Amino acid sequence: MTQSELSRLVNMSRQTINSIERYKFNPTLVLAHKLSQVFEVSIDELFIFEDDENIDVSEIRPNKKE
Repeated sequence: MTQSELSRLVNMSRQTINSIERYKFNPTLVLAHKLSQVFEVSIDELFIFEDDENIDVSEIRPNKKE
């Protein structure tokens, strides 16, 4: 599938698809969902998120009672 074909399917520009492929642009959740549907995979399988982008929520969650 070409970038042009994919861009037509998800209603985005070819330049946007190109930027996503080159890791220059992070897609919206809506676009990520559309892409995952086209390729029939989950968003997690399609995109790799770096560990440093994860937040530590342990400080805001109440401690469990033991």
